[in-house]
Amino acid sequence: MPMSSPHLVTEVQRFVDGLAEGNAKPLYEMTPQQARQVLLDAQDVETAKADALIEDMQIPVGDGKSIPVRFVRPHKSSRERLPVVFYIHGGGWVMGDAATHDRLVRDLSVGAECAVVFPLYTPSPEAKYPQALNELFAVLKYIVKQADAFKFDTSKVVVAGDSVGGNMATVMAMLAKENNGPKLVFQLLFYPVADASFDTDSYNQYAEGPWLTKKAMQWFWDAYAPDAQMRREITASPLQADVAELEGLPPALIITAENDVLRDEGEAYARKLNDAKVDVASVRFNGTIHDFVMLNALAASKPTRVAVNLAITILRRIFYRDRV
Repeated sequence: MPMSSPHLVTEVQRFVDGLAEGNAKPLYEMTPQQARQVLLDAQDVETAKADALIEDMQIPVGDGKSIPVRFVRPHKSSRERLPVVFYIHGGGWVMGDAATHDRLVRDLSVGAECAVVFPLYTPSPEAKYPQALNELFAVLKYIVKQADAFKFDTSKVVVAGDSVGGNMATVMAMLAKENNGPKLVFQLLFYPVADASFDTDSYNQYAEGPWLTKKAMQWFWDAYAPDAQMRREITASPLQADVAELEGLPPALIITAENDVLRDEGEAYARKLNDAKVDVASVRFNGTIHDFVMLNALAASKPTRVAVNLAITILRRIFYRDRV
């Protein structure tokens, strides 16, 4: 029987009803390969995509290894050097790739007139914490060091991400603080994973979904950081950081969804950033679910359109203060 909720807007309710009717087995009963295909299939929806220039490269990450990185740029820009959004994709550390986030990163690039750097970090369980973080920080340092070749404006570098990508994006800011660079000017965090506790009110309220469930998040954490002790490190669970460890981080926008197990930890992280005197805004979108910014099926829904437009407006304000 289809789920129903008074807290879902029409397009989201339709999406959730379709999931219930499909009666697919849960992610945590699948292999990682099967789960990855599920997200790809879910994103196989006809939707408008902004026209952008796409370039794929291999970027070195140390020890003779490299990972794929996608560069997305607007076709039309009068700027000799573009500001940068270093975007880290979500998908529970297990799923997600350039295809699943294609529409979103194109929208950000064209809307904010910036380059989006989109690293394809090694997923879990193939890679365990902190391998993906090490790869991502290596790519971040590389693109800043090679800014002349890429024609990037290194005075305007933003870290961004959704879900576990939001987790790793704020960790990039922590690592940049610890290592005295690269300089980052903003954090854009969509419904970030901030802790591994699974015991908030939103975890209890939405344990069975819709969409993301408590058991799925436990499965993701088991794949990424099977050592429960390591999950308490601040580079795994940023909410475990004390105020001093968060002081000096870049300003942040944290966007959360009402019907999401991760809602409360994302908002708690925003409060802790505020306690650390970080300039932060936290915005909850009612009537929608986890992944609402990324899911193509929800691209036309009001919460998604407003959230993406809010992100673009703030990015443009950061990048081009005289043009907004």
